[in-house]
Amino acid sequence: MISQLIEKIQKTKAPLCVGLDPMLSYIPEHIVKRTFEEYGETLKGAAEAVWQFNKEIVDHTCDLIPAVKPQIAMYEQFGIEGLIVYKRTVDYCQEKGLIVIGDVKRGDIGSTSAAYATGHLGHVVVGSRTLSGFHTEFITVNPYLGTDGVKPFVDVCSKEDRGIFVLTKTSNPSSGEFQDRLFDGRALYELVADKVVEWGSQSMDGDYSNVGAVVGATYPEMSKVLRKLMPRNYFLVPGYGAQGGRAEDLKYCFNEDGLGAIVNSSRGIIAAYKQEKYSKFGAEHFGEASRQAVADMAADINSVL
Repeated sequence: MISQLIEKIQKTKAPLCVGLDPMLSYIPEHIVKRTFEEYGETLKGAAEAVWQFNKEIVDHTCDLIPAVKPQIAMYEQFGIEGLIVYKRTVDYCQEKGLIVIGDVKRGDIGSTSAAYATGHLGHVVVGSRTLSGFHTEFITVNPYLGTDGVKPFVDVCSKEDRGIFVLTKTSNPSSGEFQDRLFDGRALYELVADKVVEWGSQSMDGDYSNVGAVVGATYPEMSKVLRKLMPRNYFLVPGYGAQGGRAEDLKYCFNEDGLGAIVNSSRGIIAAYKQEKYSKFGAEHFGEASRQAVADMAADINSVL
């Protein structure tokens, strides 16, 4: 699966993904008003607003990007109606030729992880039929429970040609409370990186592994260390833009071949119309603002590669 993502990155010349993480506050008033008039101020009304918002952004950006990353929590907050829209979003993005990275951060004891892996990446047997659940190409995985919790995902990656990104050094301010702690002179994120390499060796796809790592753009010196530790594991890089990560900080996430990382931006793209830089588009043309933000981000990243 990672080879398919690389192919799309090379085709679009855009090593980035759009984070489809919609809050109601990001959605233009005319969309929310319309869905509330039809469905009322209900969970269904809110979820429908999310769907219409997502669809317009995808329609305006799909030819420029290789992938999207919907964060499932933004959909779960609206209950079942939100999860239905999550699935609609996944399916629609795939119809548009995009690879979907489900930001679900799953990880539990072995049998539970196996069920998560089946639901998000694989297939489940229902009577005489074999069916897929969310069927995303990649998901994010929490390694806190160790190999027991990660191996079921790796097994599905190999069997179904899917991929995962393991939380390694995340972009949030308090990540260091655990991830930077030293054990025998090494930071915890380095020990996780060693395991990512080990797990990844069981699911190679060409030069890179289907098992990648989440490495935040907000800690460039640490990403430099992690790039050396994980030369054949792709990085999913959050933290660019709104969280403070700059293009200059990203270069350490990439290998000398210009590959090795895909950079995420969420509200910097989907809520671009709210920024002064893109205010000329206005709320009615938020999709066009998002398109311009994608083009600007791609140029910014490529300027340092």
